[in-house]
Amino acid sequence: MQQMEHALLYTFLEASSDCQFKEQLWSLAPLSNQGPIVPRRQGGRTVHYRGWLVPRRQGLDDDSELQCDGNRSGHLQNGELEADAPTNEDVIRIIAAQLAEIGDKLDKDVQGNVVNDLVQHFLNENLSREEIMRHMSRVVRELAQAIPADMEQERVMLVLAMVLTKKIVNTVPSLLHRAFSVTVDFMNQQFHNYIDEMLGE
Repeated sequence: MQQMEHALLYTFLEASSDCQFKEQLWSLAPLSNQGPIVPRRQGGRTVHYRGWLVPRRQGLDDDSELQCDGNRSGHLQNGELEADAPTNEDVIRIIAAQLAEIGDKLDKDVQGNVVNDLVQHFLNENLSREEIMRHMSRVVRELAQAIPADMEQERVMLVLAMVLTKKIVNTVPSLLHRAFSVTVDFMNQQFHNYIDEMLGE
């Protein structure tokens, strides 16, 4: 199932600073029990959850949430309050927003000719999804090798795949559905276990 990849890519694009097709993204919104999963701005303090900064859930006071049995949820780790597991949607929102920040920094490393080459592959109706994904994989690997290794390679490659999708659709908006679905397949094929680990499922 590709629901995780779909939600992560969608929310990454929503959170990206240079996404010029946010209005059209709604047609691809992943659904949850509460409606579309979209990033929401949240004020207040953050807590650490599996190495990510996650906003505290609404209704928490400064000491943490008082449960019916009188115990507090959350616990201190290394002197900081660690949250009980937030909902999967909250985790996706936060991680996607943080990956989008990384993507905004990596954006400059993706040259226009690389994007145009990928656009031509997506526009070519004679190419199968697999052929496009193979080409995308090659491009992502080449770009990742040129980026300083101050973060894990899988994360860099995942972010680059999502940045490429944004740039492809910024260039040719009519490719939104094709580029999005091929990228979701690509993420599922290449990074499913990594995404699963990252989201703590």
